[in-house]
Amino acid sequence: MATCEVCGNQYGMTFEVHAQGAVHVFDCFSCAIHRMAPICEHCRVQIIGQGVEVEGHWYCGAHCARAEGKVGIVDKV
Repeated sequence: MATCEVCGNQYGMTFEVHAQGAVHVFDCFSCAIHRMAPICEHCRVQIIGQGVEVEGHWYCGAHCARAEGKVGIVDKV
């Protein structure tokens, strides 16, 4: 039985996420999102979907990137 690194719950069905050379253990997707999802640098929402990366900065979409002065950004459809 492993322990979730976010909530501390000991659970028999935890799962691991391997990212950037680290291994993270979670008991649910909510905890994984809480720990792993980047945060939009404009509106501060956690980015669950694709998001937009511009010059090393993360935004939830092109609108927020443009609001921060980034140009030429287009949402993918």
